[in-house]
Amino acid sequence: MHDGKSPSRIEAIPGWRVIRSDAGRFWASRVEPFPGETEWYAPPYRTVDGDTFEQLRAEVERQEEAAGRVRSVVEIAGEVVP
Repeated sequence: MHDGKSPSRIEAIPGWRVIRSDAGRFWASRVEPFPGETEWYAPPYRTVDGDTFEQLRAEVERQEEAAGRVRSVVEIAGEVVP
């Protein structure tokens, strides 16, 4: 029996675990940590949220782009990035 509150199917984002809260917000947590050192107070963030799935997908893309920028800076500095 479906109560109408919980989605019957949650869309996927490759590499991220997506959930929908009881309040209807979407959350995603990256399955693997981002490579290299990241800060708690600056992107990329491993867990993000959005009011809609589209907002969540856009936020995930921003985090992946931020991780790419961090990776580039670290490589330019000559450090090894796993």
